[in-house]
Amino acid sequence: MIEATPSEAATSWTASSATDPAAAASSRPLLSVSNLRMWFPITEGLIFERHVGDVQAVDGVTFEIERGETLGLVGESGCGKSTTGRTVLRLYRPTGGRIEFDGEDITGLEGEPLRRMRRRMQMIFQDPYASLNPRQTVGGIVGEPLLVHRIGTSAERRERVAELLDVVGLNPEFLNRYPHEFSGGQRQRIGVARALALNPELIIADEPISALDVSIQAQIINLLVRLQDRFGLTYLFIAHDLSVVRHVSDRIAVMYLGRIVEIASSQALYERPVHPYTVALLSAVPIPDPAIESRRRRIILNGDVPSPSAPPSGCRFHTRCWLRERLGNPDRCVSEDPSLRVLASGHAVACHFAEEVDGSPEQVQVTGRGSGPVGATAPTPATPSATDVTPESGGETPAER
Repeated sequence: MIEATPSEAATSWTASSATDPAAAASSRPLLSVSNLRMWFPITEGLIFERHVGDVQAVDGVTFEIERGETLGLVGESGCGKSTTGRTVLRLYRPTGGRIEFDGEDITGLEGEPLRRMRRRMQMIFQDPYASLNPRQTVGGIVGEPLLVHRIGTSAERRERVAELLDVVGLNPEFLNRYPHEFSGGQRQRIGVARALALNPELIIADEPISALDVSIQAQIINLLVRLQDRFGLTYLFIAHDLSVVRHVSDRIAVMYLGRIVEIASSQALYERPVHPYTVALLSAVPIPDPAIESRRRRIILNGDVPSPSAPPSGCRFHTRCWLRERLGNPDRCVSEDPSLRVLASGHAVACHFAEEVDGSPEQVQVTGRGSGPVGATAPTPATPSATDVTPESGGETPAER
């Protein structure tokens, strides 16, 4: 067993210390993000560079994650989901806002303090083929976090790696094999083992199943759920697939063009979405009941997603919003930026006219309630599936399927 120094005892990688009882009893959220901004500069010129604009990849994102909770983050490609995850982990230096981890402001951390903090928060990357070093063995890949943080002797690290491979369902004898000798699902399990090496409290899963086929997706999802139950992990789960996100998440946040437009519990979001964009996304998710599905109609959004380097004024969704057209194109959508406000239903939504969505024919039809009462319960979509949330996809399965 590897001996941890007193300062490291609270973050030891042993399973018995996965959750500190005193910390778990605290009422504060594990992760709190306030008005987070991540802008990438646009420059011109080779010798004398001029700053001519910014790509506003993430602009004013606010959310919290409680200990042991899974927050799903969904939205179209390019909406800023992955950038949000990387910025929270401090792989990017945020342009503005505040990131608090377990009550500590980590927005400006650098150097050794940031390295120590990263023992408590890790990431599972999207591409299992690109995220593993082809020149390293599995033992080297999974054991590298232990080496970087100077934990244990060589023999102890090797023992820990074998233990981690067993935890994620791989043969411990695979220590000396290279990534090219494994399938996509096995490679992702190696990525999960690496993320667990330091026994973190928070794991950011950046579309961990999007590059895998459907049968392997279910295996990885079940593995993540088991690990959360076993080690008390907290997840920020980033994905396109709304059905999978519903299966694994306690709450879901929907992003559009760098901003969160709605946050609600998983069940509430599916049964009563109150943002026009969320309703459009859910219309692409099939319900496994032919009688109900035959009554549903896709909500086709007009136009293309605006550029994050030149987002529209006011509500960023107003250029494609079906609700605004139905209400006669009110000027408020163009002139006033909607803040994220909490409705009586418990939804946090960034829409001036969210109350008009609740009970609307579009909401009722998308949730499969048909002509029944607004309070009726919507049928549960098949879980997991591979339905991409991009409105232009027509509800078809993604190419990686």
